[in-house]
Amino acid sequence: MNPVINWEQVAGLLVAAVGGAAIGVERERANRPGNAHALFAGVRTFTLIGGVGGAAGLLWTLGFAALATTLLAGVAALVVAAYVMASRKDVGSTTEVAAFVVLAAGVLAGSGHWGLASGIIAVTAVLLAEKSQLHRWVERVPEKGVRSGFRFALMALVVLPLVPEGPFGPWGGVRPRELWIVVLLISGLSFLGYAARAIVGPGKGSVLSGLLGGLISSTNVTLSFARTSRVEPQSGGPLALGVITSCTVMFFRVGVATALLNPTLGLVILPYVGIPAVIGTAFALWGLARDHAGAEAFSEATNPLQVGAALQMAVLFQAVLFGLQAMKDLWGGAGLLLSGALLGLTDVDALTIAMAKAGVEPAQAARAVAIGCLANTLVKLSIVLVIGRGSFRPAAAAGFALLLAGLGAGLLLF
Repeated sequence: MNPVINWEQVAGLLVAAVGGAAIGVERERANRPGNAHALFAGVRTFTLIGGVGGAAGLLWTLGFAALATTLLAGVAALVVAAYVMASRKDVGSTTEVAAFVVLAAGVLAGSGHWGLASGIIAVTAVLLAEKSQLHRWVERVPEKGVRSGFRFALMALVVLPLVPEGPFGPWGGVRPRELWIVVLLISGLSFLGYAARAIVGPGKGSVLSGLLGGLISSTNVTLSFARTSRVEPQSGGPLALGVITSCTVMFFRVGVATALLNPTLGLVILPYVGIPAVIGTAFALWGLARDHAGAEAFSEATNPLQVGAALQMAVLFQAVLFGLQAMKDLWGGAGLLLSGALLGLTDVDALTIAMAKAGVEPAQAARAVAIGCLANTLVKLSIVLVIGRGSFRPAAAAGFALLLAGLGAGLLLF
């Protein structure tokens, strides 16, 4: 009787072994001739460690838990013994920790979780290979930024779970936890921009943080960067580029979300969001190509978290929600386009999801989403004009003018 080969199990073992080999190659390259101490494991040993982890994961799924545990304990003991011997000459433990990561990833691969195992190996390989670059980045972040990072972790991990959910009061009520999440978003984006500009320089750092922040909330990015322009007037140009980049990401986000939720609507809405997306991308690329040498004077006085501004935005957000709920109670569902404009003032994502799932005729739904984006863009332009200072204000306003022209063209033509 021929045994049945389970190719999925074989693939899991291969992923575990290849992952170990990848880490082993990096470790051997890191231990080039001339290094003071030899590593306890190279490509062969790491490949075997990954293979043992994969075998242990497979045995565990087959019900041989005791044997799997014995294998893992044996390899773990070997790694610990190697560290004890090496620590007499060198306190570094990167290779030993990498061995435990390979072992754990191997177990995941052997038990069928290939994707997670591959992701762990990939991230580990990058962390090991980019050691020098990571150290340089850490050195560039000022001490104030490090302290702010710990404060943000306290706000997110300790304070957030203690805040009640609600709602409390009339007109939909106050939801304290949602408001605190708004505070965390704004403070987090402020810190992200601070760290990015400290690491890669204000010229490209603002665009990078705007790109990442636009995936979450372009309005929060606009508010955060507008307030930063008050204390860093020399960085007005890069900050404006970051704002326009985040707003451009909003159009891509709306288009992708709509296409995933309602492909028919996604096709109809493409011209409305496609034109401003192309214009915003061109503006950002043009700005990146310019010289921002004047922005290199990074301001140490910047408040990385801007908690006060975040609290003000949360209060404003709650006031707008109250006003929106009152309008709904007074006028009901009269006017799909008016509803899109009102909802777009506060939450374009909510508007996109609502229109994609409401069963509305695609052409009407697309125009409602486009008008919501228009209203949201006007709100952000108002933030720039009222709060922004210095060169940031005209630069960002010019970018917003182009985005609004693209939105208007889409509404007029389609």
